[in-house]
Amino acid sequence: MKYQTRKKAILLLEDGTIFEGKSIGIKGSAVGEICFNTGTTGYQEIFTDPSYFGQLMVATNAHIGNYGVFDDDVESDSIKISGLVCRNFSQNYSRPKATDSLFNWFEKQNLVAISDVDTRALVRHIRDKGAMNAVISTETEDVTLLQQKLDNVPNMVGLELASKVSTKAPYFFGNPEATYKIAALDLGIKQNILNNIAERDCYIKVFPFDATFDQMIAFNPDGYFLSNGPGDPNPLKEAQELAKIILDHNLPLFGICLGHQVIALANGIKTYKMHNGHRGINHPVKNLLTGKGEVTSQNHGFVVDRESVEKNENLEITHLHLNDDTVAGLRVKNKNCFSVQYHPEASPGPHDSAYLFDDFITMIQKSKKA
Repeated sequence: MKYQTRKKAILLLEDGTIFEGKSIGIKGSAVGEICFNTGTTGYQEIFTDPSYFGQLMVATNAHIGNYGVFDDDVESDSIKISGLVCRNFSQNYSRPKATDSLFNWFEKQNLVAISDVDTRALVRHIRDKGAMNAVISTETEDVTLLQQKLDNVPNMVGLELASKVSTKAPYFFGNPEATYKIAALDLGIKQNILNNIAERDCYIKVFPFDATFDQMIAFNPDGYFLSNGPGDPNPLKEAQELAKIILDHNLPLFGICLGHQVIALANGIKTYKMHNGHRGINHPVKNLLTGKGEVTSQNHGFVVDRESVEKNENLEITHLHLNDDTVAGLRVKNKNCFSVQYHPEASPGPHDSAYLFDDFITMIQKSKKA
């Protein structure tokens, strides 16, 4: 498709700001909360991450699509973002092992994307004004019509989205003959989280977001895991109750991202929506237990309230985000439980945070001996 044949496209933000661009060739409109990711690679993993469900993604990297797509580079079974905004969209690709072009992949899943947008100006606007709802369209330039679409988009605060991406029925992952059994609550679990747990001699049973403790303990697991996922953690009352019961029984419990927030809420800790969130693969985190720094992958718009944690004698902050001193990790004192806000399975360090999965297994081993 030649550049000059591309049709005009439009991005309308909730505050009335308009950005113009070009259609990549897929007709339609898409709505959601607009956010940006600063990663220079890994766009396919980003687009399929269930934690991005309901969001319009702005790619800060200038070139998107230049290495095509590869079947193994996915975090779920489909694209989860609502739409894409980028600067330069490449119809061609040069990666030898790529199985298709990004355009063909988008077309198969009917994802609306717009390019030729001044993404630097857009990101500065979001950074200053905060995350907000938006609509992109390649089918109409009627701002009144787009505003009507935008008016129907719910606010992310109070929005429960885990049910939209969670499995509908339990399933198994890994080697049935593995040494350890893990019960995982799917709030929007990523494929590479399952891979990392299974690689550590674990057989996993993945449960829907609203699974009960009785359902999970029937698997006779050695440990419990609460996954990442989209939306506000506050409406996930069943998951919070599940975490409370697991903690009451002092069973090994590990949480990542949304799971981390659910564990905090189960301990009476507040969470809140951030101004524009953390999304990228170069976020610096300090492990307060070891004094070491970690380069981390992050993707969240909500965060645990630090003041609430510091007032709670039963909790300890184990990791801090060095850009803004927000809570990046927690440990429940005198319990077999810890959690982190970031994604160790994404390996941007590349192995800075892999120890967290090992710590989970060590916690299980110690619990079994107790």
